[in-house]
Amino acid sequence: MDEARRHEPRWLSDDEQRVWRAFREAVGMLNAHTETQLQHDAGMPQAYYEVLVELSESPDQVMRMSDLAVATRSSRSRLSHAVARMEAKGWVRREACPTDKRGAFAHLTPAGFEAIKAAAPGHVEAVRTAVFDQLTAEQVRMLGEISDAIRGGLRPRCPEVERRLAAEDGDTADGDGDGDDTGRAA
Repeated sequence: MDEARRHEPRWLSDDEQRVWRAFREAVGMLNAHTETQLQHDAGMPQAYYEVLVELSESPDQVMRMSDLAVATRSSRSRLSHAVARMEAKGWVRREACPTDKRGAFAHLTPAGFEAIKAAAPGHVEAVRTAVFDQLTAEQVRMLGEISDAIRGGLRPRCPEVERRLAAEDGDTADGDGDGDDTGRAA
């Protein structure tokens, strides 16, 4: 294969272009739908909801900030700002790591647990109505397989994406100062 051909773009076929645009539009509409529902019904953005879910499902309802950034696919800077706002609401408490003074942990507070408990029913109904009520059982199975395939294809690239987002945010560490640069970005 000659040099010019090797660097030629692999353009999408008409069918691939149609599917890509439909997928992109569906994901965008779904994100807007769930964001609007959470803002309207629970007074919180989806990013806060995701943080509260991760903390509520973690052992002792606590996570290291770097692990929380990975779990929520958030840049370290964005997570730090969100946690600061949730601290002001009394939903989360940050605590320094006793063995690494540069590290930090996020703790879910009782008020944060009540907030996620109150938000979850409306959010689950919004997801069920928008996604699962629209699909057959076979389509749900296929959607799971397709999602796993896409995630699997992107996973090896995530550390590079995270480094790029950190540079754009002006971060040099992962937001909790422990130097752990394994996070994924959304």
